[in-house]
Amino acid sequence: MSEEFKIEIVNPDKSFLSKDDVIEVVVPAFEGDMGILKDHISIISFLKPGIISIQTKSGEEKYYVEDGIVEFKNNNLSVLTSYILNLKDIEKNNLQDLIKVAEEEASKKDLNDQSKYLADQKVETLKSLN
Repeated sequence: MSEEFKIEIVNPDKSFLSKDDVIEVVVPAFEGDMGILKDHISIISFLKPGIISIQTKSGEEKYYVEDGIVEFKNNNLSVLTSYILNLKDIEKNNLQDLIKVAEEEASKKDLNDQSKYLADQKVETLKSLN
């Protein structure tokens, strides 16, 4: 019996990724990191800034996301996000620029608690990639 399910990641520009041979996905859900395997119960959750880890038979892929919605139903995982980067494509200079922008956002005085939390998550995640 197959242990695989389907994932599709979409951002405003295009359908970013579609795979049929996924074994496990870990997403940075708002409630905490969530692991998803085949036949997981149906869920809908918000994403916080973090790393999506996708495990397939051919290996592991990791992507940085800033926000979005994740839905799992009938062994189909859908991720809708406004910003996603493949970690293999992040260069040192680009990462430093992303950290600087995130730190500036987090240091704004007029942020509400939720915005401050998300900005801090973004800074922490990007620094962990350094």
